[in-house]
Amino acid sequence: MDLPLRPIGVVRTPFTAATGTPIQPAFAGDAEGEVRLQARFRRALEDLEGFDRIWLLTWLHRAGPWRARVVPFRDRVERGLFATRAPSRPNPIGLSVVRLLGREGTVLRVAGVDLLDRTPLLDVKPYVPRFDAHPRSREGWLAEAGRGRRRDDGRFAEGRRRGGAAAAGGGGAARAPFCIT
Repeated sequence: MDLPLRPIGVVRTPFTAATGTPIQPAFAGDAEGEVRLQARFRRALEDLEGFDRIWLLTWLHRAGPWRARVVPFRDRVERGLFATRAPSRPNPIGLSVVRLLGREGTVLRVAGVDLLDRTPLLDVKPYVPRFDAHPRSREGWLAEAGRGRRRDDGRFAEGRRRGGAAAAGGGGAARAPFCIT
């Protein structure tokens, strides 16, 4: 099966290194950024201004190789990758919900951004509380995890390997191809 993913734009943020970047939009405070879409998507952005928040689906291009088990930012215990939000994944797709501050042409001004500068953008979707919010959902291991960690410490940065993918039973560099045009 061919999955031809192509970026539709780029996210510009003040965060140029993984270390110190907020680990989730909820911890990003008022950190502002711009979502710059290609000109051909101008009409696709129509009517977006009526939403307070939007989902950004991104390609985490600077994440390190994936591992089957990781120590997530908010814990000290190794967990199965898919039970975490660690950025180093077989397909490093990011999912961030940010506040939409405004739009000018194909540029969206956003706040609460938790992405590295120049992160490739795959898609934009409106955040709809009626569909997207499930406040009574269980949080798994996060319900008991440390509450203090809010910034990236670099553990999943490109070029970093803690314990090695082979040692963790992971796939190392095996990742779906992605072409940035």
